[in-house]
Amino acid sequence: MVQALDSLTETPSQTAGPYVHIGCIPSFAGIPGVYPEDLGLSSIAQGAKGQIITITGAVIDGTGWALRDAMIESWQPDAAGRFAGEAEADPAVSGFCRFAADKDSGLFTLTTVKPGAVPHRSGGLQAPHISLWIVARGINIGLSTRIYFEDEDNSGDPLLSRIEQRPRVETLIAKQTGEGQYRFDIRLQGENETVFLDL
Repeated sequence: MVQALDSLTETPSQTAGPYVHIGCIPSFAGIPGVYPEDLGLSSIAQGAKGQIITITGAVIDGTGWALRDAMIESWQPDAAGRFAGEAEADPAVSGFCRFAADKDSGLFTLTTVKPGAVPHRSGGLQAPHISLWIVARGINIGLSTRIYFEDEDNSGDPLLSRIEQRPRVETLIAKQTGEGQYRFDIRLQGENETVFLDL
């Protein structure tokens, strides 16, 4: 006998809480031995082609505090704009990385290869970028966004060109702080709130 669905109610949503670290990056959470190393520890291996870059930043809440329990996943192509598994893609670039904010400072660091431009399905190229997915306590559904680079030509990117409030484009642009060094902060709300994508 099938139970009538009109008697069921939706269960409350849950935030990521502290368990996201335990399940996804247990060594970082202080639980060694679950995996030989946490999955997605780096998006590149020794010998990756292209410029190695470091992106530093923080996930900042509406009060201006850096979240110290944020976990981020990144996905990107190699320096030639090819994703892992595509023909002629760099075998030393998996493109996937999973990392966390520092427990004391709230800063995160991503060291990877600078991505190349990716062909767009309607023609043309997407500007070099890295896709991000962010979770933390208080975030009910993971947030998606992108990192673009201020020293690249972003003018023809199809996603950036669709942002109607043009000043908000700047919230997706990593600022160069040195040779191969960038700063990218993710602001959850308030002034200069990062553009998040409904993917």
